[in-house]
Amino acid sequence: MIGKKLVALIAFIGVVTLSQAQPFYNVLSYGGKNDSTGTNTKAIARAIEAAAKKGGGTVYFPAGKYITGPIHFKSNITLFIDAGAELHFSDNFDDYLPMVESRWEGTAVTNFSPLFYGADLENIAIVGRGIIDGHGKKWWGYSEVEVKKQKEDSKWQKEFKRLNANVLAPDLPGWIERGFLRPPFIQFLRCKNIQIKDVKIQNSPFWTINPQYCDNVTVDGITIDNPPSPNTDGINPESCSNVRIANCHISVGDDCITIKSGKDRSGRQVNIPAENYTITNCTMLRGHGGVVIGSEMSGGVKNIVISNCIFDGTDRGIRLKTARGRGGIVENIRVSNIVMRDIRDQAIVMDMQYAKTDVEAVSERTPLFRNIFISDMTGTANRVGLLRGLDEMPIENVSFNNINMQAKAGFSLENANKVLFSNVQVDVANEPFIKAKRVEQLEIQGIQNYTPVVNRPLLVFEDVKKVNIQNNSPSAGTGTFLALEGSENLDVVIHGNNFSEVAKIVEGDDKAVILRYNIEPKK
Repeated sequence: MIGKKLVALIAFIGVVTLSQAQPFYNVLSYGGKNDSTGTNTKAIARAIEAAAKKGGGTVYFPAGKYITGPIHFKSNITLFIDAGAELHFSDNFDDYLPMVESRWEGTAVTNFSPLFYGADLENIAIVGRGIIDGHGKKWWGYSEVEVKKQKEDSKWQKEFKRLNANVLAPDLPGWIERGFLRPPFIQFLRCKNIQIKDVKIQNSPFWTINPQYCDNVTVDGITIDNPPSPNTDGINPESCSNVRIANCHISVGDDCITIKSGKDRSGRQVNIPAENYTITNCTMLRGHGGVVIGSEMSGGVKNIVISNCIFDGTDRGIRLKTARGRGGIVENIRVSNIVMRDIRDQAIVMDMQYAKTDVEAVSERTPLFRNIFISDMTGTANRVGLLRGLDEMPIENVSFNNINMQAKAGFSLENANKVLFSNVQVDVANEPFIKAKRVEQLEIQGIQNYTPVVNRPLLVFEDVKKVNIQNNSPSAGTGTFLALEGSENLDVVIHGNNFSEVAKIVEGDDKAVILRYNIEPKK
């Protein structure tokens, strides 16, 4: 008897638990059509509203093809796009009116509604094994390059200008005169607890996944496939905190993953950093950059870990970029366990002269890169590394450890302080291993190039100070180890190296060089 009562009690508890669980709201039950006919915008909105009235739930898309306009979220809503389901977004620009609060390339604007949109929400998700297609081709015709060709403003451009009269030309140079702005595919503003998981996203009008000012964001297991197209970045979390990007496969028309925090005056006014991001176990194919920080970084970027990723055929691998006028600090960046193949330009870039500008006094407009550590990287590239700081603000505290690459060119350093090379092997085809100009506190240990050229120095220094070079054994065929250019080099200490295979240790004005405890070249 007791056994039967216990079973009944357990069954009762199970019923209560199920009844309290978030239910599914099938879009078809709210007037939706999955046969490529009609527009599902209102049906989806009704399903979301019904779920929200009950405190939340899962809006369900069974297999089929759905045509829709923008989808606006509410709190505690999950969109479940099942395997075999495809959401195809309208390319009728009128469907994305009225314009809404947005942010575009780091500037606060009022613009077309993003395809997925929500503001000031919590606990929202887009999940499933289905496909989301933005039908971006028509939008791409309104990129900056194409809009320049138009003779007069469209009605959408006029509306954009009316709503953005307070946005100054310096905030969106060129766009103020020429355009409306294409909407991001997925953009949430000031939201908490976001998950985007497993879906395939393709043909974005503009940036694909672009949360703004959000906290606790997870992007996991997604595929993004945008063809060659203008500004169709993959994942761009901007001024967010506690972001996890994992297990993604990305091939896009611009940068694959980009970390940003606002642009120039507008970004500094908001002043919300991008912080505490992890990016891991991702593959990145077509794209201008694999993982990029900037150039819109006026709110600062800090505490970023990038690991266990593959970049295959991107223009660049890891790229940090900024310019005078941006302001903001990029700091505490760790990159490890990276494989790169056929990188068309540089594997690693830290460029503070992304735009050509004149030297100016240090102010809130002055950006800063510091505390950046690259380790355990292998692959092939045109150039391994480019570091270019500002005259008034050098890049500071960078290390390269355990790197093995093949490239046409090695490392180019300009305006940098506290740079370490340790156990770095690069088989360089055309240029010096390291070319340094206006660098201070440079440490070089255990570097190697197994493809030396007799008439090309391994190292070239110009106006370089406080250098320690030790524990190096240049390979047979090395002509000159170090070439000094100009007369401003100072305190270059070379000790504990094996130069038995080197024809000449130093050439140029060698008054700055101190040689100690080295194995000399063979006579």
